[in-house]
Amino acid sequence: MGYRTIGKQLGEKATTVGAIIRKWKKFKMTVNHPRSGAPCKISPRGASMIMRKVRDQPRTTRQDLDNDLKRAGTTVSKKTISNTLRRHGLKSCSARKEWEKVMWSDETKIELHSPCLEE
Repeated sequence: MGYRTIGKQLGEKATTVGAIIRKWKKFKMTVNHPRSGAPCKISPRGASMIMRKVRDQPRTTRQDLDNDLKRAGTTVSKKTISNTLRRHGLKSCSARKEWEKVMWSDETKIELHSPCLEE
C-alpha cells in the first residue's frame, strides 16, 4: 500500500504520511520531540499581565513593565519584554517629528532649525 493510498484513506497528503512513517522507522514513535532552545522566561500569566497593563495604559514604558514583573517575582530584561510584546502583535515605534519644523517641496524636504544644520 502506497503513501498516496494511505493518505486518501486518512484524508492527509502523501508527504505527511511519508514523514510520519519515516519518523516511526527512525524513532519508533510518532509524537513530536521537544524543540531545541531555552524555555520562555515569562510565563503565560506574566505575558497576560504585561498585555493587560499595555492595553490599559498604552504609554507605559518597558521600565514600568519590568518593575511590575519584578514585584510579581520575575526578573527579565527589557529586550525580553519587547520580544513578548512583539509576539503578541504590538510593535514599538519612534516618536513623531515636529512636523511644523519640516518644509515640504515636490521632491525634497528641508528641516528648519535642525540640529544637523547648526554644525
